Amino acid sequence: MTQGQISVQRISTAIRDDIVSGALIPGSRLVEDILATRYGVSRVPVREALRTLQSEGFVTARRHAGACVAAPTAQEAADLLDLRALLEPMGAARAAARRTDAHLKVLRGVVRLGRERARRGCPGDLPRLDRWFHETLARAAGNPGLTALLTQVRRKIEWMYVVELPARYAETWDDHGAVLDAVTRGDAEAARALMASHVARSLPAYRPRHRQPAAVRHPQRPVSSGRVRSP
Repeated sequence: MTQGQISVQRISTAIRDDIVSGALIPGSRLVEDILATRYGVSRVPVREALRTLQSEGFVTARRHAGACVAAPTAQEAADLLDLRALLEPMGAARAAARRTDAHLKVLRGVVRLGRERARRGCPGDLPRLDRWFHETLARAAGNPGLTALLTQVRRKIEWMYVVELPARYAETWDDHGAVLDAVTRGDAEAARALMASHVARSLPAYRPRHRQPAAVRHPQRPVSSGRVRSP
């Protein structure tokens, strides 16, 4: 990877992180000069980064306004949760077949920490540990394309939704532990089923972070001739 590619990747990550965190809100303009100053780079990597983020769905190009933070519709946000429900069980099954000892070591450590924090009533650490668990499991799938897609879907869900931790959040880590046991045994079908159940149980905890517009089809407007009609 060249220095230029590294720079574009770094700026893409920085802008994406600012979008997900809410520092850059949906609909806001992304002016290259301002972003270049913000991140201490030239306009070239910023321009390439915006193209990357547009392909991922975080940025959109508006006529007469240029690049803007995307404002997904309610239907697009709901579709993301459906996509997660399809991909994460697949990723768990692949991980059961392809995980390495290094992956298992990390997953065991994360589950141990998660259970400990849940038992001690320290929910503040749990979102970070949950992200670590799922990202490690995605890498353990041994499929770079699937790993990248899972990571992108989870980041977009994090952007669009607030996750309300369940009152009995220890159950979440019991789910993680059960998935890990199946992955450790190499039982792909059990890992798939357990992850599917975990994802289904987690859905009620998701609340939209932003007021999302409904998906509306706009009829094509006639082109104005420039003449003013009489009232």
